[in-house]
Amino acid sequence: MASTSSKKHQKLAAQRGPVTVAVVTVSDSRTPKTDANAAYLSEAIQESGNVLHSIRIVPDEPSLVSAALDELCATTAVQVILFNGGTGISRRDRTYDVLSTRFEKELTGFGEIFRMLSYEEIGAAAMLSRASAGVIEGTVVVSTPGSPGAVRLAWKSLLGPELAHMAWEMVRD
Repeated sequence: MASTSSKKHQKLAAQRGPVTVAVVTVSDSRTPKTDANAAYLSEAIQESGNVLHSIRIVPDEPSLVSAALDELCATTAVQVILFNGGTGISRRDRTYDVLSTRFEKELTGFGEIFRMLSYEEIGAAAMLSRASAGVIEGTVVVSTPGSPGAVRLAWKSLLGPELAHMAWEMVRD
């Protein structure tokens, strides 16, 4: 249950208007035609009354993930960046490794709650996820696993309901 203070903040955040979101799919195999996560997030962002800034696909190479992050953080219109993919523990999963070193403030609750919700759906395999969120250069940056189920779970349960509130926290006094 949200506290009175939290409800007040959510209301103030909603009054600021739409949030501008960039989507980055980290994958060595997806293309614009096969990127179901970008298609889902594009629709979900717009249906929620927010603005989709851009969609991009980058291979799971640290330098390319970092370059996408730098470019989007430097774009003042972008308030939230949603990365999907590269959060596991395989050799090629490096998104978390790049983002975690750059977080100025980590939102540890995001990863904890995401894994708890994932556990309810997929069981113990949820512990293999390094889903994370934090603030980098005044931008909210979120990273989820690349499976379509994980992206939907993160949006429906965590990101969609709190997107305006997260963006508002970056600009409030």
